[in-house]
Amino acid sequence: MATPSLLLTAVSHSGARPEVDVKTKLTVSLQGRALLQDPFLNKGTAFTPEERILFHLEGRLPPRVETLEEQVERMYAQYRENHTPLEKHLFLRSLQEYNRTLYYALLNRHVEEMLPIVYTPTVGEAIQTYSTNFREPRGLVVTRENYTRLDAMLEEYDDTELVVATDAEGILGIGDQGFGGIGISIGKLTLYTLVAGFDPARTLPVVFDVGTDNQDLLNDPYYLGIREPRLRGEAYFEILDAFVTAFKKRFPQAIIQWEDFSRGNAFAVLERYQDQLPSFNDDIQGTGATALAGLIAATDHGRTLTEQKFLILGAGAGGMGVAWQVYHGLVQLGLTSEEARSRIHLMGRNGLMMQGHPRVEPHHQFFAKTPEDIAGWTFSGTIPSMLETIQQAGITVLLGLSGAGGAFSEEIVQAVHANTSRPIIFALSNPTHLAEVTPELALQWTDGQAIVATGSPFPDVYHQDRIFKIGQGNNTFIFPGVGWGVQAAGATSIPSELFTAAAFALAAAVTPERLADGAVFPRIADLFQANQQVAIRVAEKAAAMGLATRTPEEMQQALLEPEWAPVYRTYNPVT
Repeated sequence: MATPSLLLTAVSHSGARPEVDVKTKLTVSLQGRALLQDPFLNKGTAFTPEERILFHLEGRLPPRVETLEEQVERMYAQYRENHTPLEKHLFLRSLQEYNRTLYYALLNRHVEEMLPIVYTPTVGEAIQTYSTNFREPRGLVVTRENYTRLDAMLEEYDDTELVVATDAEGILGIGDQGFGGIGISIGKLTLYTLVAGFDPARTLPVVFDVGTDNQDLLNDPYYLGIREPRLRGEAYFEILDAFVTAFKKRFPQAIIQWEDFSRGNAFAVLERYQDQLPSFNDDIQGTGATALAGLIAATDHGRTLTEQKFLILGAGAGGMGVAWQVYHGLVQLGLTSEEARSRIHLMGRNGLMMQGHPRVEPHHQFFAKTPEDIAGWTFSGTIPSMLETIQQAGITVLLGLSGAGGAFSEEIVQAVHANTSRPIIFALSNPTHLAEVTPELALQWTDGQAIVATGSPFPDVYHQDRIFKIGQGNNTFIFPGVGWGVQAAGATSIPSELFTAAAFALAAAVTPERLADGAVFPRIADLFQANQQVAIRVAEKAAAMGLATRTPEEMQQALLEPEWAPVYRTYNPVT
């Protein structure tokens, strides 16, 4: 299929998602209490007098009929009565299980304020206390007791188009969280609906509860997951194979996002299933594309990217994803494969990743250095340290994905600054306390010359009579748009080229004003606009690669208008 022309009309830059046409009337079979208890259909005090009669709701609601806008104001006032981030998170989760439309309308109105509450960094604390604060069941829980009955279990779900699935062993920077990891799947799907307009009724959070090695959870009297050590090896993949087989049979066009698996399983799961159905791993591919986008924006929209030398601290899923996307970006900009590889230095906890070293795993091999690569270097140990690598390789870009808070010390940052007048320092580890360096210190140690980005939100920095805005390298700028573009194209698979395309699209969405203020990512308030541009580029790339199954007209319509928006419809009863 030829690449379609996907020239869209200008979109609003107000921060809010624009209004879209939606189906204004729905035929509804539920009534009475059952209707009020369905979060996808419940309108609460917004049910009209006529609907209250038709659906047997008289006497069940306060007399006053409110608009959605009035409900949003009421909910925001209640939200502000909660004091801690966790309290606010739990309030919003309760609202989500009561009235999906009102929940998303509230988030859409206050996206910049509430994104850190529904997602990182607060979602980490919510996951750690998931069993203690459990209220409503949500999603699909797959265990070794029920995986043989998945065909029957999935029959209970209507038309599903998007899944976020986790085994919860590598949650953010907090590791194995067992059953509570379903909270990350819920949170990610919230962002798909908020940012890209996926219908929440057609999304499904999934957790593979295969046990936990977290002793605190095993000792917790409130823990709701399986109290056994984690399954490994063939028994583990037997469960995932069964899920993929049953899911593909039931929902052959749906997208699966693999989320927060351990480093070893993350690569194995991605490689095992990426050709079986449209699927990707956000920790690997989404993180890589986000970082590449920031680097493109930081280097005059990529014009000087090929001149940089990169050190990536952290060789887990995120670090490897960044390494591969930087590599693909450099090759796309004209470097040979070997030239691109030579500029990327992968740093483990004990030093530079070297071939033949015991800690170098198969997925590290491509970027692990050989003795010939570092011929002429001087270093004190058996392998070069981070400081020695910076000095010997002439590193100009530091990328932190280690989960080691404070790992970029003053000596490290200044060593990079010695190699370049404008060092690029990305401290991308989450949550906030795990950032490798704070923006304030990075700017202080480089006399305000560093180009800084972080994974978690940080406030503006005042330095030398100037205010620096700190861009947040949040994967939410990438994965909703990738999903949207794949869905719009009906793409049959999601190769790495789509993420490289997404990175260049995101970089192009960074305005000159943001760059002048020091930020290499858009404002959080502009998530919709950025993701729409990502979706367009991803759909175009999928079509160019022959992966699209939808016509150019169908693709353009899907890209112009998200399929769902938080507005109330008029209900008609089943006759």
